[in-house]
Amino acid sequence: MTLMKHPNNRKSSQTGIVLVSSLLLLLIVTIMALSIFRSFGIQEKIAGNTREKQRALQSAVSVEQFAETWLVNSSNAPTAVNAGIAPSADITCTTTADANAGAGQICSNALATPTSVPWAIAVNYAPPSMNYTGTTPYTVTNDVYYARPQFYITDLGPLASANGEVYKVDANSYGTSANTVAVVESTFAITCIVCNPGGL
Repeated sequence: MTLMKHPNNRKSSQTGIVLVSSLLLLLIVTIMALSIFRSFGIQEKIAGNTREKQRALQSAVSVEQFAETWLVNSSNAPTAVNAGIAPSADITCTTTADANAGAGQICSNALATPTSVPWAIAVNYAPPSMNYTGTTPYTVTNDVYYARPQFYITDLGPLASANGEVYKVDANSYGTSANTVAVVESTFAITCIVCNPGGL
């Protein structure tokens, strides 16, 4: 009696399983690599947006501090407060002024919409060596701001103690685009050390 041998097909069936599992593994590795690259891209955009936000914020704070310094040193507000009278520099503001040309204004009317920039009525001011798109075109190596920063000073009236005047200082500044803007606000009081309510 002779035994018949059946052909062994195990080798060919194993080769097919290895191919399918290799393709599945390659697909999984590709998906993981794509998600990692996508994550890095998102993190890079977040870092860029944070940088732009900080640039706009720091510039706005710088302009706000300049406005407060101007209020104390260059307006007649301290003189008027020390004389016990309301500052005569208060006007109903209707136009813009240029602080770089030495102009400034204290407004009796409040800023209508502080969050809607640029302000039609304000004082424009560019800190020294600041480049903005009106003066220098934007390049990758040149940090250019979208527009000149602005500030607006509103006289809020006398202090409750009647020995000074309170002001609201608003300031805004952009980053490199119109989509990145920061608006800051402070309340600033000028008081007199030796008050003369009689104006003498």
